[in-house]
Amino acid sequence: MAKIDRNTKLKVASFFCGCGGMDLGIQGGFEFLSKKYSNLPYKIVYAVDNDKYATSIYNDNFTHKCVTKDVRDIQVENLPKYDVLLGGFPCQSFSISAQNPPRLGYKDDRGKLFFEMVKALKSNKPRFFIAENVKGLLSANKGKAFPMIVKEFEKAGYHVKFKLFNSSEFGIPQKRQRVFIVGFKFYEDYAYFNFPSETTLNGSRVPLKSVIDIEANEDEKWFFSQKAVDGMLRVKAKMNKGRAQNLDEPCNTISSHLSKVSLNSTDPVLMIGDKYRRFTPREAASIQSFPTSFKLDSVSDNRQYRAIGNAVPPVLMWHIGKALSEILLINSELDSHTHSQVANANNTNQNLVKSMASTTEKETKDKKTKTQQYV
Repeated sequence: MAKIDRNTKLKVASFFCGCGGMDLGIQGGFEFLSKKYSNLPYKIVYAVDNDKYATSIYNDNFTHKCVTKDVRDIQVENLPKYDVLLGGFPCQSFSISAQNPPRLGYKDDRGKLFFEMVKALKSNKPRFFIAENVKGLLSANKGKAFPMIVKEFEKAGYHVKFKLFNSSEFGIPQKRQRVFIVGFKFYEDYAYFNFPSETTLNGSRVPLKSVIDIEANEDEKWFFSQKAVDGMLRVKAKMNKGRAQNLDEPCNTISSHLSKVSLNSTDPVLMIGDKYRRFTPREAASIQSFPTSFKLDSVSDNRQYRAIGNAVPPVLMWHIGKALSEILLINSELDSHTHSQVANANNTNQNLVKSMASTTEKETKDKKTKTQQYV
């Protein structure tokens, strides 16, 4: 293992970079709600996404430029040398084969993207990877997919840790839950890494009102028509629609659906007096913890909503990146652990994977049961 010290700057390749939430977070050097998030020891050397509107926003905000390209078209052997691979791969399209033993597969082209990330790890062998995904990944395919995803990363040569995070516990005005998977080529790194601890709990969580633009309350552009309100009210009792947010609490999760938000969807909205309105793109960006200096206006409002809704909150990513960078302060000249210790660590991790997947699947079933009671 190469010697590392506090002056080392790790090179990063970013797959599925979108408008740059993960990349901004891991680099640091920004401000959100008057709090400064310092520069971290990372340098983006390659970034790619297939959405030209998201990459337009990205390239307006970074000195380095990302490539607009399908990751399946990347020749991984030609990528610049990097130490960390980032990626938030789609999770909706996995399948489990009926073979013995079962194998992880995909239902459509989106499912292939995960394997592109694994292919890059096998070919380039970076020191670390960080993957991010929705909470539902833990329960996908009745809880069977996630353990197999972890296994694929391990087969690529990595020791794996993962944790489910709630953004509102890290100074972000949103209850967004996402799972982070961190991989380590060297066991020593795996052994010394700890996920970051929560910074804002219970009464200290950042309320939604801290990022609301009061001037938008006077602009009819953001309000729903009376016809839309009347339609929602007719089904509100049965369908739990018109989800107006409590300004004194963090917001519910926002998504790319904000580009098509309606009162008959489950997307969060605001209630101003007796009127309902959507968030502005800038409010959505702030809910995601992007700094107000982050430029959005090179694309339409709808494209801004989509890019922002798909992004990783930069502040949350900053905490993950900072935790990983702590390894740089540890002397790398440590005695290697035995193979049996590595095997024991992997077995423990697999048991944790199965436990979390089972718990999440039960939560999903309970949620469905409660939902059916409203119908």
